[in-house]
Amino acid sequence: MADESRAAHVVRVLKEAAAAHERMAAGGGTSVVAVAEAIVKALKNGGSVLVFGNGGSAADAQHFAAELMGRYEKDRRAWPAVALTTDTSALTAIGNDYGFDRVFARQVEGLGKKGDVAIGISTSGNSANVLRALETANDRGLITVALTGRGGKAGSIATHHVAVPEDRTARVQEVHATVLHVICELVEQDL
Repeated sequence: MADESRAAHVVRVLKEAAAAHERMAAGGGTSVVAVAEAIVKALKNGGSVLVFGNGGSAADAQHFAAELMGRYEKDRRAWPAVALTTDTSALTAIGNDYGFDRVFARQVEGLGKKGDVAIGISTSGNSANVLRALETANDRGLITVALTGRGGKAGSIATHHVAVPEDRTARVQEVHATVLHVICELVEQDL
């Protein structure tokens, strides 16, 4: 591939990512605001945020929890947030003993309490372990959030659904990262 065609490829991908963000913005942002407000309410009431997903969504979960626990842009107190994707001993033990579809649900059972927020991230909206954890969180009285791409079952399970109107995983993940940053910004403004 010649340098010019490689450069053109870069420009095309960046324009695709920008267009995906524009399509998300066309939705008005009300679902994102609702999630931020739910998190603010939970934190004000002494609750915590549990976040989970697979692959790139696991990385997003960890990044988001770190922004809440550490800081996003403002120096402020730490907020209780846990990525359920980081404890390899828990993940492997639960996966071995109960099956991979329960790796997040079992942690929600142990850590989640009524009024907490559980955020399941799945680009397809159909990851079995994310669906199971959202169901468990609902049963335990947590406020549930599904952050997905265009489709899937997670949105019908969760209290709040933020759906990126895209099918391509890379574009969905790019918008997810931005949405999670916006949520951090809104939470920091309110708290």
